[in-house]
Amino acid sequence: MTLTLRPVTRATLDAVLALQVTEPQRGFVAPNILSMAQAAVMPQLCPRGVYAGETLVGFALYGLDPEEQAYCIDRLMIDAAYQGLGYGCGALHLLMAEIRAQRPARPVVYLSVLPDNAAAIALYTRFGFVPDGRTVDGETVYRFQL
Repeated sequence: MTLTLRPVTRATLDAVLALQVTEPQRGFVAPNILSMAQAAVMPQLCPRGVYAGETLVGFALYGLDPEEQAYCIDRLMIDAAYQGLGYGCGALHLLMAEIRAQRPARPVVYLSVLPDNAAAIALYTRFGFVPDGRTVDGETVYRFQL
């Protein structure tokens, strides 16, 4: 099945807000309503639905960080019903391709992860993200050189 990223629209907003991670993961990722509120007031943020065919399976939020002058992946979540099917890895590949297409002046992508989120850390390190030595708000910062 083809995986794609699509902008969140008025027509898809309710479905994006209905996506949920598993109960144990809720402390690791902010609710999608918070992400959409942030995107509404920060035009540099790009909210994306993650689709398997025509089925919405996840959500991502990325953008150019004005302080770092580099792209940051702020959120990546796959709905509990669709986890374990490779959608997280596929979505990360698509996000990185979309960021590369922006031709960033600073060829690095950042994200941060709570130290207890072993599944996310495994995904990001398998992809090639490495800790950059910083901790922000209790989260370890990782970077990927494009």
